Amino acid sequence: MSASGAPPSAVQDDASATAGNTVRVEVVAAFADRALVGRYRIAAPATVRAALEAAAADPQFAAAGPFDANAVGVFGRLAAIDERLEEGDRVELYRALAADPKAARRARVREARRRQ
Repeated sequence: MSASGAPPSAVQDDASATAGNTVRVEVVAAFADRALVGRYRIAAPATVRAALEAAAADPQFAAAGPFDANAVGVFGRLAAIDERLEEGDRVELYRALAADPKAARRARVREARRRQ
């Protein structure tokens, strides 16, 4: 761990971070009541796993873990944990659906028809 608490391969993105041999990535997690966004510089070659490790070391993401249990994607496309990241990529943490969208729609239609 570095002095900032981040793993040695990740530095939280700020004005003092130097680009060097790093890749800037964003990790996002959406919840019903809020969204979390973290920006990190990851040592190249950066992977989804490295981005998740950087986010896991960030206190604001503590409630979003464990990350390996969640499906992840890059810009809306499912991604493997060892997929390489490029400069500016956004890693997204997906949460399980509360209800099956098709079943929920069928229930709403049945209820609407019942009220008629």
